[in-house]
Amino acid sequence: MSADKVIFLATGRRKTSTARIRLSEGSGKLVANGRAFDSYFSHENFSKQAYKPLLTVELRDKVDVEANVAGGGVSGQAGAVAHGIARALQKLNPELRIALKKAGHLRRDPREKERKKAGQPGARKRFQFSKR
Repeated sequence: MSADKVIFLATGRRKTSTARIRLSEGSGKLVANGRAFDSYFSHENFSKQAYKPLLTVELRDKVDVEANVAGGGVSGQAGAVAHGIARALQKLNPELRIALKKAGHLRRDPREKERKKAGQPGARKRFQFSKR
């Protein structure tokens, strides 16, 4: 029986998106929901954003990433995948934490959509005011 690969699991979040990441040593295969990053993310900027932590620590061609992403839109999902990859890399090698933290990959982006308030058309927008 062959030796099992060591798999590092992590979760990343951004806006309303959640990404469950499985990271293992390999040849640089990047998969999101069963599809390659380049075909899953609609624009190349989103796929680049998703694997940016790998470029920061120069492990782009040395690890395989399998992401299961749900919720939100493309931008939020790309951010969630990047956050999850950074957390998994930290588990892979704790010495990478310094570089990842300095680049800002370990911080969960707290910005969320503001809720719509009652009696107005949006979160901040008001109905037109007429004095007379």
